[in-house]
Amino acid sequence: GKKSLCQKIVDELKHYYNGFHLLWIDTKVAARMVWRLLHGQVLTRRERRRLLRTCADLFRLVPFLVFVIVPFMEFLLPVFLKLFPEMLPSTFETESKKEEKQKKKLNAKLELAKFLRETIAEMAKRNKADAG
Repeated sequence: GKKSLCQKIVDELKHYYNGFHLLWIDTKVAARMVWRLLHGQVLTRRERRRLLRTCADLFRLVPFLVFVIVPFMEFLLPVFLKLFPEMLPSTFETESKKEEKQKKKLNAKLELAKFLRETIAEMAKRNKADAG
């Protein structure tokens, strides 16, 4: 059934607590990576991507904190998330948002593959016409 207002509030608070907790863990791991970089070690591709994502999340956190610090500003958060969907750090994304983002990426890749296939087919036709 429907959730009560109190249950919705508790769920949102848990969501943000978990988001901040995951961001804290990512920040600690990124700090270790930076330490390794400063001491001349090389990062793997996966570590480098994680470090970049964590740095981007920390920069995204600055405007997000305005909503947390200013009283009653959190009521405007849904409006700003509609206007700027990439404003939240990645640790605050819900599963449905992640799935939606993956679907968009997959559709874009499929369209690109379709375009490339058609282009190659046209080039093959032209080459046959030129050769024949």
